[in-house]
Amino acid sequence: MYVPRFARPALLAVLTVMLAAAKGPLALTIQVLDESGSPVTTAVVRHTEEEERHRVNAVTGAWTATSLYLEGGAEMPFEEGQDVTFEVSAPGFLTETVRYIVRKRKNVIVVTLSEMDITSDLGQLEDPMITFGRDKPLDGQPVEPEPKKK
Repeated sequence: MYVPRFARPALLAVLTVMLAAAKGPLALTIQVLDESGSPVTTAVVRHTEEEERHRVNAVTGAWTATSLYLEGGAEMPFEEGQDVTFEVSAPGFLTETVRYIVRKRKNVIVVTLSEMDITSDLGQLEDPMITFGRDKPLDGQPVEPEPKKK
């Protein structure tokens, strides 16, 4: 195909824009299921470097995104070959950590959550005890408050 000289720079610019658009961020979907294969509609997904938790769809149990916003407002688009790690949790289920390498197409991660078994540990649960610096136990020795965790 012959392209006149005066049209070559414009054609090159159009092709560059088309290639840049084709290499844009990739969509990543996380599908959260329980052990029976039903969607867990109360699940949340969180990237390990991000503070924001993302709720899954209330019907399908899936979450889809093309990028994340990290601490400080930096945007992290999903790109081919990128290694990402997510924590998936839901009330009544054990939290799962998932590591995934983003591919060119079909980035769907299926996460199966296991239900918590709290019935066997009911005899070991105790009421929480909050101590204050002025509290003294029955033996008369002062109680040192625990250091605050950050």
